[in-house]
Order: sequence, then structure tokens, then C-alpha cells
Amino acid sequence: MRTRGLRVRGRPVRAVRGWRATVGVLLTGALLTGLTGCGPDVKAVTDLGAVGGQRVDGGTATMALPPAAAPNWIFPIAPAGYGATYNSSIQDLLYPRLVTPEPGKNGELTMDSPRNLAGKIRYGDGNRSVTVTLKRGYRWSDGKPVTARDVAFWFELVRANKKEWGSYTAKLMPDNIKRFQVLDSRRFRLRLDRAYNPVWFTSNQLNFMKPLPRHAWNPEDEGPKKAFARLSQHAKQLSKFDSDPLWKTVAGPWRVEKWSPSGRVSLVPNKRYGGPDKPHLDRVVFKPFTTAGSEFNVLRAGGVDYGYIPPSVMAQSRHFKKTGYRVDPWESWGITYLVPNLNHPVNGPLFRQRYLRRALQSLIDQKAIAKYVWHGAAKPTLGPVPSALMGRDATPYDPARARRLLASHGWRKDGGTLRCTRPGTGAGRCGKGVRDGQKLHLELLSQSGSTETSNTMQAIKSSFSRAGVALDIRQQPLNTVLGTTVPCKRKEPVCKQWQLGFFGTGGSWIFPADPSGERLFSTGAPSNMGNWSDPRTDELIKRTEYSDDPSALRDYARHLASEVPVLWTPNPAYQVSVIRNDLRGVQQNPTLTFAPQDWYYVKKRGKGGTAGQGGGAK
Repeated sequence: MRTRGLRVRGRPVRAVRGWRATVGVLLTGALLTGLTGCGPDVKAVTDLGAVGGQRVDGGTATMALPPAAAPNWIFPIAPAGYGATYNSSIQDLLYPRLVTPEPGKNGELTMDSPRNLAGKIRYGDGNRSVTVTLKRGYRWSDGKPVTARDVAFWFELVRANKKEWGSYTAKLMPDNIKRFQVLDSRRFRLRLDRAYNPVWFTSNQLNFMKPLPRHAWNPEDEGPKKAFARLSQHAKQLSKFDSDPLWKTVAGPWRVEKWSPSGRVSLVPNKRYGGPDKPHLDRVVFKPFTTAGSEFNVLRAGGVDYGYIPPSVMAQSRHFKKTGYRVDPWESWGITYLVPNLNHPVNGPLFRQRYLRRALQSLIDQKAIAKYVWHGAAKPTLGPVPSALMGRDATPYDPARARRLLASHGWRKDGGTLRCTRPGTGAGRCGKGVRDGQKLHLELLSQSGSTETSNTMQAIKSSFSRAGVALDIRQQPLNTVLGTTVPCKRKEPVCKQWQLGFFGTGGSWIFPADPSGERLFSTGAPSNMGNWSDPRTDELIKRTEYSDDPSALRDYARHLASEVPVLWTPNPAYQVSVIRNDLRGVQQNPTLTFAPQDWYYVKKRGKGGTAGQGGGAK
């Protein structure tokens, strides 16, 4: 198997350690030396099956968004529950990041993108400082230059309001920056609290940073807490995203034309954009759908230019190819899982038992679900990093093993459902906090709108039931699930509202270039929805941040795969995309970001007309 994908450990990183010159981070090869011989193929498929034609400027392209993925947050510092890809990807088109990963020419992921706002990135003082130089020519849409003080404004807001920032992880950004120094209009320096792996820091810390328009958003120079509170209030007024003067000052290639309360977003080019990737289209529209079925009907009628089909109708892809579309699965750099709420007041003690999590994992037939429910458009998740990096399944499907584990810890069937008959701690006991006679009866809050997701949960319920584990399934729209399954303390009301959560129809977690786990599984992490806390996990995660030793990420991955902090489920392709043949320039980035400024229509040769001036939905 080819070992293509990311190398963020090993020799490339050791070379970076001594760099005094620009760090243009190129991530290639196998990520985990010694963990597996196979790496992920993260090659972006561009314009598959679409050749020929002359580029024309103009037109409207409409892109369908997955079920219930209605964009609902515009402020680029998002609170918990608002950090989904469909929000951040649109924000990045208005307010670009300093750095962002994208596929390189040879199929690898690179952080050295020509669309980065950051030019030179230099590590010094034994990797305890980072100096960043912004590229020339970038301006805000009102004509003011983008400066280092605008990046400092983002940092000031995050540092003063870090607990309100959904991406905050204790001791990481912004805690790991001791001092932010503005050197001149285009340069700033970060003084770090210790030495970090430069590839990890660029990929997983600098990637958060982006300039924000200080002159437009804080003209009175309010303190960062007061300014943040005011901006957050504006960001809660969804119906005014397209009229509020605040959001009209942008630095990216696009600006908002319309943003409806239903989440339909229309963007038009920012005429003052200073980057190399200026838009070719007149307009791009993002249209959310409530169900995959409704989107399919509109797509089949030609109502969107860039849509998706459920895996269950892959057999109908021939129809789309005949009517001028190309079909291409958009694979992600991620993992998918069910989240158990370890702090739930009733069933939290159950989920905190490792034997029980392993037993539940052994009841999930990932291979069968991937094959028969997802029709091959999903692959088993084997641990806390993309499965191509894992090499083996630490907890394979094995119902007999699950039954033995449960029986050996005092669980006996009562009316078809298991109940605890030997409470307490120690060998052969149900475990700390599990009550005498407590039944193994669980409830799952799962996102709605996907036949494949519904069928996956029914398959898991059936398998659980045969082993004596009762599972009730409650389906809600994605935004509701994301807003409910949040990290919580045991006595908080929200902790009582969910036991198991699933929001992974398009993948539960998409990694930055370096798939480390500081935001997912470290104690108190912002996306640690199930409240996992384990000293060994924290120790191993720290090693991935500081060390370029290939064993660091390997040891972390193997430990978490064995601990089963979440229940791994098949990781689907983000979507099976269906794209008009005359819409070109489309790259399906495995980090699920998109760049419609690269899209353009072509005029078919010999046809005498211009194809594709926007699909039926404008």
C-alpha cells in the first residue's frame, strides 16, 4: 500500500527543529513510523471526469449543505456548539486564517499554501519564539490595510475570553503564549511558554489565528472583554448577518450578500481582496437541506450545481453522469464515534467502567455497517486518529467476548435486559457508582436527516439488544444535538439531557493537519464532549505536542484505542459529491474546507454557448 499522507514526526520534524529560515511546512509521507505501514491517501480529486472547455468568468454556483447543517454563526471566535465545519468554512472565506492546510501537487497536505496570509514563519530561541510576517497587499474591504495589530486584536479577544471560546484547551492557545509583540505593521512575535514541535505548533496553534478588523470592530478601543461581549451579541442576531455593518468589513475573497435565518448563505466577491486566488464566479450560494432525500430530489432536477447523494442511491450515479454531472466521494481526515456522557447522573458510572465500554464496542459490527448500511462509502474507525494510521483493531466485533465481559462483572438478564447483581468495586463487580439492580438501559441522542445514520443506529440497537443492553434512540436536528452534547459537570442541568450522543453523519471529528488529541481527549478540552479524564492520556497528548519522536503519536493512539473513551463507529466519506461537469476548479480538501474562489464555469467547445451560469437554485 502507498504510504502517502502526512509526516509530522520523524526526520522532517527534526529538520525543522534547527530551522532559522522560513517554515513552509510540507507534510508528506507516512505519519506514524512504526505504527502502521499504510498511510492515508489524502489526494484531492480535482475535476474528476471533467475535461476540455474554455474558462469563462461569472455565473452563480449553488452548493448543497448536508442535512440540518444550516450556518448560524459568523463571528470567527465561536462558542461551544457553533464550531461545526459549515460555520468555520464560511467564516474563513470572509476572515482568512494565517495558515491553512490544503492538498499539494503530489497528493500530500501542505501548510505552505499560496492563499495563506502569513508569509515567513520563523522559529527561534530553541523553538520558544515564533516570528510571523504577513504578506503584502492584503486589505480590508473598506480599504484599510491588514496589519499585525489586527492579529493581535484576535489574540486579545481570545486571551481575555478564553472560556467563552469553543476551541479553548487549558494550557494551549492562548495560555501557551507568554507575550504577543507587534514588531511593525506586518510582523509580530510570539514568546512561548516552552519549546514546541514547530510542525505541531504551526498546524494546530497558528492555524487558529486570523486578523480581525480592529478599526471597524473596536473603534473606541474598548477593553477586550467589553468588545467581545458586544461582538458576541451581534453574532447572536442571525437575521441581521447580511445587514449588520460589522460583518461588511472582511479581508477574504468573499463578502456576505444574503444570509437568511434558515441558513441559506449567498456570497459575492470582495473587490478589494488582495490574495492570489480572486473569485471567478459572480456569486456562490450555500443551501442547507433538512433531509438527504429533499436534497436528492432537488439535485436530480438540476437545482444545485454541487450537491451530494446518499450512499444508498450510489446505483443511480449513472443517471447523474448522463445528465452532465460527475460523482466523487469526498473523503475526510477524521474519525467517527458515539460519545458516552461519563458525567450523566444515572448512567455516567456505567460509562466510566472500562470493561463496559469495551463490551459495548465489541457489539458494534463496523465492517458490516460500513458495507451494508453505507454501501462501501465508510470505513471502520479503529482509534483516536484516522484509521489508515492505526493498522489494527484493538476492540473488534465480538459479541461472545462482550457477553463474557458483562457476565464476569455481575450482569445478569432480567426480562431480556441485563441488571447489576454484584455491585461494588473489585474483581467480578459492576464497578464504582453502579447501583444494585441497576439495568443496562441506555438512551442515545442522534442527529436526524440521514437514512444511513438512522440505519446505523438501528443496527447498533439490534446488536446491543441481543446481548441484553437496551438502547432507546431519540433523533434531533444536528444543531440541536451539537448544542446538547457539550462538556458538562455532573450537577449541571445539561448533563441530565443526554447519555450517548452521535453527530457523525459526515464524520464526528475532522482533524487539522496533525491529528493529535489535545482538543478531543485531554482533560477539560473544549470538544471532549463525554468528559473523558485520564492522567495517562494527558501525558501522552503532551508528548505529541512537544516531541518529534515517532513513538509519541503511536503510543497515544494505541492507548486510547484500548481505553475506548468513545464508541468507534464507521467513518463515512463526508459526502458522495455530485458536481456539474462544467463547474471546474473544485478541490475536495480532506480537512473539509472549501475554496469557491477557485471555481469557474467553462464554455463547451463547439456548442456555441456558455455553460453553467448557475444551477436552478439562485
